[in-house]
Amino acid sequence: MQVSVESSEGLERRMTVELPAEKVTEKVEKRLKELARTVRLDGSRAGKVPLSVVRQRFGGQVHQEVFGDLVQSSYFEALAHEKLRPAGEPNIQPMDPPPEQGMGYVAVFEVMPEVDLQDLSQVSIRRPVAEVNDADLQQMIEKLRGQRTTWNQVERQAQDGDQLTINFKGFIDGEAFDGGSAEAVPLVLGSGAMIDGFEAGLIGAGSGEKRTLELAFPEDYRVEKLAGKPAVFEVEVLKVSEPVLPEIDDEFAKAFGVSEGGVEALHQEIRANMRRELSDKIRSRLKQQAMDALLNVNRITVPKALVQQETEALRDQTKSNMAQKGRSSNLELPLDLFAEQAQRRVALGLIIGEVIKQNGIEADGDRVRQRVEQFAESYEKPQEVIDYYYSDKTLLGSIENVVLEDQVVDWVLEQAQVEDVASTFDEVINPSTDAADEA
Repeated sequence: MQVSVESSEGLERRMTVELPAEKVTEKVEKRLKELARTVRLDGSRAGKVPLSVVRQRFGGQVHQEVFGDLVQSSYFEALAHEKLRPAGEPNIQPMDPPPEQGMGYVAVFEVMPEVDLQDLSQVSIRRPVAEVNDADLQQMIEKLRGQRTTWNQVERQAQDGDQLTINFKGFIDGEAFDGGSAEAVPLVLGSGAMIDGFEAGLIGAGSGEKRTLELAFPEDYRVEKLAGKPAVFEVEVLKVSEPVLPEIDDEFAKAFGVSEGGVEALHQEIRANMRRELSDKIRSRLKQQAMDALLNVNRITVPKALVQQETEALRDQTKSNMAQKGRSSNLELPLDLFAEQAQRRVALGLIIGEVIKQNGIEADGDRVRQRVEQFAESYEKPQEVIDYYYSDKTLLGSIENVVLEDQVVDWVLEQAQVEDVASTFDEVINPSTDAADEA
C-alpha cells in the first residue's frame, strides 16, 4: 500500500492510497470462486457454472465490492501510518485513472488542529465579591409580597401602580386595526405593558371615564406594519383598583412552603436561597471570563465539519425545545442563526480537551456527587434520583463533563490575574450592560 498526503487550504488534507495489484487480484479471484460455488445461470446447478463465465458476468460487481472492502480496511490503516486525526467523514473517490491492474482512491478530509496552549499569566479576570445583607433580604421579601398582591376597587382617580380595568379600541388613519382593541383588560399603570404614553395618559382617570389617547408605535415595534405609525386609542375605564400587599406573618410564610418556624424561618430560607443564587451567579461570571480568556489567548482554526455538525445539533435542540413549549417544530430555522455559537463551542471543546489532557485533570468524585445531589434536591425522592444517575454511565458522564469544565475554570483562575471587585447583591444578580462588559 502506497500512501501520499497533500495539504490543502486550512485543515483539509488530500490522501491518496494505492493498493497493490496482487492484493486486489487475490481478493477478486477469491470472491469470484466463492460466488461460483453458489451461483446458478440458465438452469444450471449451483457450482457447475464455469469460472470464466462467472468472471465475465459478475467481474465488475465483484471488483466494486472488493474496492469497497479494501477502502474500509485500508483507510484507517493509512491514517495511522501517517499519524492523522480526521475530523468528520471523508469524501472518497476512486483514482482516475486507477493504478495499473490495482486500485486506488483519494480521500479528502479535515484533520483535528494542533492546540498549542498559550500563557494566561497576563489575563485579567474580575471576580465580584458580595454578600446578602439585610437590605437585600428586605427587598426580596417586598418582591415576594408583590407577587401576592390583591386588588381592592376604589372610587378615586387612578394613580401610578393602580390596576385599571379598561375597554379600548385603536385606530390608524381613522380605521380600526387588527389586535388594536380589547374589552375588560386589567392594566397596571407603570407596568410598561402598553406602548409609551398609553399608561401615563390614564393617570387621574376615574371609573366610568373615557379618554382619547393620541400616540405613536415605536419604530422597532414587534409588528412591522404598525412600527412607527401614529395611532388613536379610545379608552373607557371600567374600574380603578389599588394594590393590597399581604401582611408578613405566619400565613405569608406558609404560602411559600414554610410550615414551621414562621417569619423567622422564612427569612432564613430566603437568605439561604439568595446566597446560593449569588454564589451561582458569581461562578457563572467567572466561567464566562475564563472561557473568553481561553478563546482569546488560544487562537485556533476549527474543522468546518465539526462546526457544521454542532450547528445542526444546536438547531435541532432549539426545535425540540420549541416543540416542548407547544410551538411549531416545523419552523425552518436558518443554520446561520447558530453558526457563531457552534464555532465558539467547537473551539472551546478542543481547547478545554487539551487543557484536561496536558494537566491530567480528572473529574473530582466529590464534586460530581455534590452536583448530582443538588440536582436531586428538587425531586420528591432525591435518593432515587441519585441512585438512577449512578446506575447510568451516560447520565453520570454528562455530570462529570460539567464538573470537568468547572475544574478547567479553576485551572484558568490559578494561571490568570484575578482581581476581587467589591459589589452588591443586585449588581451581581442584575448587572447593567456596561458593568457586564467591563467584567
